[in-house]
Amino acid sequence: MVPKQWPRLRFVGGMVSSQVHRVETIPPFVADQKLLRKLIPAITARSLNERGINMETRLQGNSQARGHIALVILARGMGWGLIGGLVGTMVMDLVLMGALSAAGLPALTCFSIIGNTAAHFFSKLRTEMAGGVPVGVAAHYLIGPIIGAIFGAAVVQIDAFRVDTLKKGVILAVLNIEILSQPILAMTPILLKMTALKTLQRFGGSFVMHLIWGVVVGIVVSYGLRFENCCKSQMIGSTT
Repeated sequence: MVPKQWPRLRFVGGMVSSQVHRVETIPPFVADQKLLRKLIPAITARSLNERGINMETRLQGNSQARGHIALVILARGMGWGLIGGLVGTMVMDLVLMGALSAAGLPALTCFSIIGNTAAHFFSKLRTEMAGGVPVGVAAHYLIGPIIGAIFGAAVVQIDAFRVDTLKKGVILAVLNIEILSQPILAMTPILLKMTALKTLQRFGGSFVMHLIWGVVVGIVVSYGLRFENCCKSQMIGSTT
């Protein structure tokens, strides 16, 4: 591009002379580069800011999705644990009442002991309540499903408790009830002042009954979670 020129007048020895004054103009590509140098930091900062906002939004969405999935998995485990605990308690009670009846004892003896234990426990807290069979039934069918729900939550939350096989599920369920029930079982001979023989009989009978409970809960939870996983796999396969 030809630079522009124009004369500039000046006085030299009383004479007016002209001198060509050259003004160099900036080529367009140079001007564009300078403009870009000014704009690039602002554009880059804005782009990085937008990317940061998008990334933060995406991370928040992913964390919310992961939290939702974790809650769903926990609810599934606790749900099957509740069902297993309820079914296990019913089966255990039927076997126990049949055994007591066969031995010539009242079929509801176990519920009476549990109700009296609960009444003595609340009396220590200065809360009077009637014991007996109704309280024993209510306590029994409250504790059983709760322990089942705890087992179901542990199965889906703790990697070591993952139920890969039916055998593992049954073993874990039996260990769960045998361990968690010990503090509750220990309260009865202490509060009711049982003899050593009756205490041994109670712990022995409870061990067998809880073994039945654990087998039932292990089967229900194992097959329940496996059934859900199979259904999800079939749904995913059908959509693809």
